[in-house]
Amino acid sequence: MGQWILKDNVVDIQNKQLSLIGVPTDVGAGHRGSSMGPEALRVAGITQSLEKLGLEVRDCGNIQGPANPWQAPVNGYRHLEQVVAWNRLAHDAIYAQLQEGRLPVMLGGDHCLGVGSISAVARYCREQQKRLRVLWLDAHTDFNTAELSPTGNIHGMPVACLFGYGPEALVNMSGTRPALNADMIRQIGIRSVDAGEKHFIHEAGIEVFDMRHIDETGMRQTMQEALYGLDQDTHLHVSFDVDFLDPDIAPGVGTTVRGGPNYREAQLCMEMIADTGMMASLDIVELNPALDVRNLTAEIALDMVESLFGQSTLVRRNVK
Repeated sequence: MGQWILKDNVVDIQNKQLSLIGVPTDVGAGHRGSSMGPEALRVAGITQSLEKLGLEVRDCGNIQGPANPWQAPVNGYRHLEQVVAWNRLAHDAIYAQLQEGRLPVMLGGDHCLGVGSISAVARYCREQQKRLRVLWLDAHTDFNTAELSPTGNIHGMPVACLFGYGPEALVNMSGTRPALNADMIRQIGIRSVDAGEKHFIHEAGIEVFDMRHIDETGMRQTMQEALYGLDQDTHLHVSFDVDFLDPDIAPGVGTTVRGGPNYREAQLCMEMIADTGMMASLDIVELNPALDVRNLTAEIALDMVESLFGQSTLVRRNVK
């Protein structure tokens, strides 16, 4: 797969009209604080940084939803009612921006919101007859169910829900069940999987590029494999959980796992996604300012987002 030409240090992406959508909730998480993620990204300067890359940025503000009741799980799920409500709100907001022809950037919020976000993208792709490819950048596979999860936290279940395993209100959100199949998703950076979840994801046939794969083959080959098969009819969605990054560089997340990509490995991952010119929607989730150090993790996450949108050291020419 060839690279796209970078002009004036900005990749020639298909859509340069971005919409930032803040979804400030931590109802799906095991730690409080990711509800402050959208504002931390704004404080780090996400709007200004993207505008400097030649993008037209609309900040839609924050969605308003139910408070976090911080209760124990019921029938294997924590805060299911609130999780459904937030995901419906996220789905509707993201779908509306897609219908306007804009590139939605969801500022989370915890990763349970991936259900609403990707359900909206899947619905839109089905209507537009586009192929969907999801890149799930995460330390975790998030393929738990109520029966498998040791905590009941739904931020550990969004991929399973998108595959049709979970509460009816979540698994049917895209208008079809399942919203995803194994051909549509690649998971990158994985290094923490619960025992039952490990067998379940194997049975589902998802292509998982865990940290051992990255260690053995390098990030460049990993990304070539993950991006293989994209074409002009593909809608590329990136779901960026900030705990994808090694906690030595990004401590401000609720579920740190050692041994993740370092700064340059992660930046190469983002740069190679940008080289395709095909990213059409983005989630940024699990940033937790309550656990951060002087907004360091938000600033590192913003560095990665800049690379996703084409920030590059050099002007690179088309390579076949």
